[in-house]
Amino acid sequence: MTSLKSSAQNINWPTNIKAPEALKKTYNRTIHGETVADPYYWMIDYFKKGPDSTNVVNYLKDENDYLHKMMQSTDDFQKNLFTEMKSRIQEKDESVPVYKNGYYYYTRTEDGKQYYKYCRKKGNLTAPEEILLDVDAMAEGHAYYAIGGINISPNNNLLVFGEDTVSRRQYLMKVKDLTTGIIKDQGVQNTSANYVWANDNTTIFYTAKNPETLLSEKIRRHTLNDFAKNDVTVYEEKDNTNYIGVSKTTAENYILITSQGTLSSEVRYLPINNPIGDFTIFQPRMKNVLYNVDADDKTFYITTNKEALNFKIMKAAFDKTDADHWQEWITHRKNILVEGITLFKNYTVISETEAGLDKIRIINKTTGKDDYLPFKETVYAASPAGNAEYNTDILRYSYVSMTTPSSIYDINLLTDETTMKKQQKVLGGFNPNDYQAERLFATAKDGTKIPISIVYKKGFKKDGKQPLLLYGYGSYGNSMSPSFNSARLSLLNRGFAFAIAHIRGGQEMGRQWYEDGKLMKKKNTFTDFIDCAEYLVKEKYTSPKHLYANGGSAGGLLMGAVANMAPKLFNGIVADVPFVDVVNTMLDPTIPLTTNEYDEWGNPENQDAYQYLKSYSPYENVTAKSYPNMLVTTGLHDSQVQYFEPAKWVAKLRATKKGKQVLFLKTNMNFGHGGASGRFDYLKDVALMYAFFLKLEGINK
Repeated sequence: MTSLKSSAQNINWPTNIKAPEALKKTYNRTIHGETVADPYYWMIDYFKKGPDSTNVVNYLKDENDYLHKMMQSTDDFQKNLFTEMKSRIQEKDESVPVYKNGYYYYTRTEDGKQYYKYCRKKGNLTAPEEILLDVDAMAEGHAYYAIGGINISPNNNLLVFGEDTVSRRQYLMKVKDLTTGIIKDQGVQNTSANYVWANDNTTIFYTAKNPETLLSEKIRRHTLNDFAKNDVTVYEEKDNTNYIGVSKTTAENYILITSQGTLSSEVRYLPINNPIGDFTIFQPRMKNVLYNVDADDKTFYITTNKEALNFKIMKAAFDKTDADHWQEWITHRKNILVEGITLFKNYTVISETEAGLDKIRIINKTTGKDDYLPFKETVYAASPAGNAEYNTDILRYSYVSMTTPSSIYDINLLTDETTMKKQQKVLGGFNPNDYQAERLFATAKDGTKIPISIVYKKGFKKDGKQPLLLYGYGSYGNSMSPSFNSARLSLLNRGFAFAIAHIRGGQEMGRQWYEDGKLMKKKNTFTDFIDCAEYLVKEKYTSPKHLYANGGSAGGLLMGAVANMAPKLFNGIVADVPFVDVVNTMLDPTIPLTTNEYDEWGNPENQDAYQYLKSYSPYENVTAKSYPNMLVTTGLHDSQVQYFEPAKWVAKLRATKKGKQVLFLKTNMNFGHGGASGRFDYLKDVALMYAFFLKLEGINK
């Protein structure tokens, strides 16, 4: 096999393998007086069940075959990486039991098994084990298998759950009678994994999806083992930009229906003992106001941004819930973001963020004592976790850092005694003292300080010659926690540093951080990432020929944008399930979830939004220039970002770009947005990504 050397690194790539050439077909998009040619529009046909469906699948298979042949020299290395990463995972394991209504619930995994068993013990942990769901057995024969929405009835005798065997997040509702072991299909399809029991142990409320757009449209009431056609719609959402869901209050005295978009929300409530009653509106939706509701046994608690950018907490009586009767409890603070609350009978726990770091605040309802849990590391993430019991003095919380594996703690709020219940075991001789984490700040073009979390193995030289992988997301107000990942050790141990750019569009530095990275300010997300990369180069953590980038979904949009805007800054980019055909997707309301996204990206039916989206959409802005080496991944059944977006983008890149840098498209023909469903199979995709980066660095072992 002949080979050539890439211009960026002296890497041998096969030269006698021809890359696929996608068909071009005439299609024009005309809007706002502008006509744009889209020769790869036909790739939507598999989704639309159009005449080119077979051609689409054949093209995706051709790209997979090309990737395999071009990366064939890394086959053994990928297998070794997979084995290495898998070997760090304790295969036989058990979660920390969660106490709820007289039972301890937990999951456990077994050696060699991809899934898990959902179990419980009655009264104490020495009681006999009851296996509620053997997911290992249930998944047999399925290329993809996932369950969600597990919920136990108040009398402890019934378990409702959703089953997805396609990877489209469309669940089939099933109920298991825990007294007989019989599982019954309830005939209810196309649901979210969101089910709530009423106190009669017979009524189940669930979220119904539109099977085409995948929008959550209705909350319905189902009677156990009755025909699905008899189900009653108790709420229908008319605003197709909102998501809806159903839940219980912490004190389990009310059932809540929440409708929420990016800018506003609305809640309805129903006493849990009256399942056939009518839901009462809590407070009609207000323009640009978000609010969430929970309740203890005395009052409602409202977390809201009403006249409070970073949110505050209000209280309301059970019989006076409109905003005029809300009473302020936790005031708004400019430097602290209120993320949410966790209620107990005698305590309120508030999750906050300050300067990009998590804080857990505990208030004693009786004594008024108000304090924060102490954390020592400079880069970490912490939050309440698994607090299912309402009447308890024990707070459970999780803690993790880039050098500390995920840990679960219980703190007795009466005595302050803290007990570590479990820390993720990392096999193979992992020593956290071998690694170093830092918090850095890059200066953006407009002067804003952008946090960067970085980890590397001690001995890492800041001489500009070391490889570094920079990760980013920056959308929907989702903050990227500086967490631990045992698979990542395979990069760190080979000399890589790993960094997270906490760019605008997330919410790490408060709500304004999100507001400054969406809609007509979206480009801040991309320029922040570039500024972080340039800062790491300037400070000699790396250099452009050793700098790599990764992001997925909306983070894949980030990858596409920076590839267009700063192609010489990166040697390699991996874009996972990337949202890269922004204009065309946002113009088509039949594509799943599109209308829910208008408040995040803008509606291109509006000319100003159209022009702004068009100015950064990766697919629209491919030009004839050299791009970084790129690996793009997608899933044929992706429910969040349809396969045709990355497929079209790669086809256009391949036909347009200059230079010898490689370009690969990997389509998972069996899976969707989240990849494989098993415990270990996803590591094969990680191994491919790592092998891609390592090959570009000339590292093959």
